[in-house]
Order: sequence, then structure tokens, then C-alpha cells
Amino acid sequence: MTDANLPAPMPPSLVKPGVNRGRAKAASPVPLYHLEVVLNRVKPQVWRHLQVPGGANLGWLHAVLQVALGWTNSHLHQFRADDQIITDPAFELEEFEGSPPILDERKVTLMQVVPREGDGVFYEYDFGDSWEHRVTAVKILAPDAASAKAALCLDGARACPPEDCGGVHGYADLLKIIRNPRHKEHKNMFEWLGGPFDPEAFDLNKINTFLRKLHWPYVTEDQLAEVLMQMDGGSRF
Repeated sequence: MTDANLPAPMPPSLVKPGVNRGRAKAASPVPLYHLEVVLNRVKPQVWRHLQVPGGANLGWLHAVLQVALGWTNSHLHQFRADDQIITDPAFELEEFEGSPPILDERKVTLMQVVPREGDGVFYEYDFGDSWEHRVTAVKILAPDAASAKAALCLDGARACPPEDCGGVHGYADLLKIIRNPRHKEHKNMFEWLGGPFDPEAFDLNKINTFLRKLHWPYVTEDQLAEVLMQMDGGSRF
């Protein structure tokens, strides 16, 4: 997959809560989304195929992406849909005059920002290293009650880079160093990593085990931290 441009700007009504007029109606079944997630500009390519409910809010999707990719939720993040920023309001990101207001990721759903197959959003994690993921709706499937409150990883390849390794270029240097035992920084790099690092690692069963632990429809920071620490082989308790 290439870093294609995002689709044409969405009508504001797609990302802004509407006014509820009249009697409330029972919630309609929501479709399932087959998403392709690609970590941009990283080679060899790191990618995941995910199945998630279209009614998932983007805060919940953030938790899914952290687990599926293998990040540690140690940095800020945001979603970008055209010129709209959607993130955790607790970050208190600066809003610039004339720009659209920053939206609360807990109040915006996947269906609102990705209404059609082929549409997508950008998900940026760690504003220093700037890991940018392209999230694209490959297929929009019929509702399925059994899958309406959970995420499933269908396929994927490779581990995400180590945290704080210096972004795309820093990661490329890291790979060169660990693959060359004669490199003068080879030993120091493994000491910095804290042990072995396999860039080809991908464990589908493990990812799905921990995706099933995410609470629906909201995941707190503490709950996500616990899931990620269990994934890493530890526990807060």
C-alpha cells in the first residue's frame, strides 16, 4: 500500500454530533469494518488487517491499534481526517485561530470519519518520532451481533519499531546496526534495547488474546496499560 492522499473533505455533519429531534429510536445494527493499517515509510512494511465494529469510537480504536501494532501507549496520539484533528481532550492540544476545533475521540465513530470503502484516516503516535499509520477501510461488511463489541486481527506482518528509537530514520539505522555484529554500536544497541529484538516478529494468536481483553465501548488509560503490560509479560498487580 502507498501513502495515498486522503479522500475529499467530509461534510461537517459526518464528524460533528447531530441534534436529536423527536423520540429516540433504538440503535440500528452497525456494519463491520475490515481495516488495513500500514505504518508509513517503514521498510520492510509493518501492517495489520483488523476487523472492528463500525460504531467504535476513535478512542477505542486507538486502544485497538496500540495492542495490534505492539506500541506501549507511552506518548500522545491523534487521528487526522482531512484537516480535522481528533484526539484525547486530556492532551489539551493547542488550537490555532481559524482551524477547525479539535474533536473528542470518544465522541467520533469510525463510521463517521470513514463512511465508504476505500476511505481512510491517519493515526499518528508519538509526536517526536512521528509514527504515522494509514488506516483504510478495505471492506465494509454486514452487521454481525457476535462481533459487534470486539476487535479481531485477521493478518499482519512484522513488529512495530522500538519506542523512542528516533522515528523512521532512527529505526532504519537501528536495523542496520543490529544486523551487523561487526558494527561498533552493535553491543551498545542491544544494551539500549534491553535484550533481543526481532523486527519480523508477529504473533496473531497473542494479539487476538489481548484484543479480547479491551473493554467495550471505552478503554481507560489504566485498563489499556494493564493489557499492554500483560502482553509484554508483566503485570501492574
